[in-house]
Amino acid sequence: MNKTLILVVEDDRSIQNLMVTTLKAHDYKYLTAANGETAILEASSHNPDIILLDLGLPDMDGIDIIKKIRTWSDVPIIVISARSEDTDKIEALDAGADDYLTKPFSVEELLARLRVTERRLAAMQGKQMTDSVFINGKLRVDYSAGCAYLDDEELHLTPIEYKLLCLLSRNVGKVLTHTFITQQIWGHSWENDIASLRVFMATLRKKLDKNADSVQYIQTHIGVGYRMLKVE
Repeated sequence: MNKTLILVVEDDRSIQNLMVTTLKAHDYKYLTAANGETAILEASSHNPDIILLDLGLPDMDGIDIIKKIRTWSDVPIIVISARSEDTDKIEALDAGADDYLTKPFSVEELLARLRVTERRLAAMQGKQMTDSVFINGKLRVDYSAGCAYLDDEELHLTPIEYKLLCLLSRNVGKVLTHTFITQQIWGHSWENDIASLRVFMATLRKKLDKNADSVQYIQTHIGVGYRMLKVE
């Protein structure tokens, strides 16, 4: 039996059954909730490893559930919703969600998102990312020294590029929205900041992708933000 405990928050019985059947077939432990009140109770009582959350619940909006849970827990939250607009995704991610899957979804994609989240949890629990050094494939960031290396060669980064790399690496596997990143880097989020962010991110990615067969470290979520991928 997989040790990962997943809380499924979904009021549509057919979708909940699909998700539960999928989890059962892959030996996950699971809990279910059909409304926000039960979801918060289960999350606080059982401390699940991952939450799969629908936004359109009968008693409260899923965004409010994310905000409530974030007052006491950093548990990974994967939103699964029929709301497909970028503004909906951004609102959920800014509220504290870690990932966003749009309905209808495939079982294979759901399982892939779970595996990504589990790898991030394992990396944190296994202390692959420590307070002073982060290692991801051939990338190494020495926070205490203020330096970054790729394949043991020092990367020559501007101060903004280094801050971006640190922010992404400290949130490896998590989608960070444009608004969140610009607020962290510049202390505010204006339209010009987002334009500048795209420029700095392009130059950072160029330095990380030295040749055609380079590993992809940073993934772009068009209209939403960026994510650092965990490299095996």
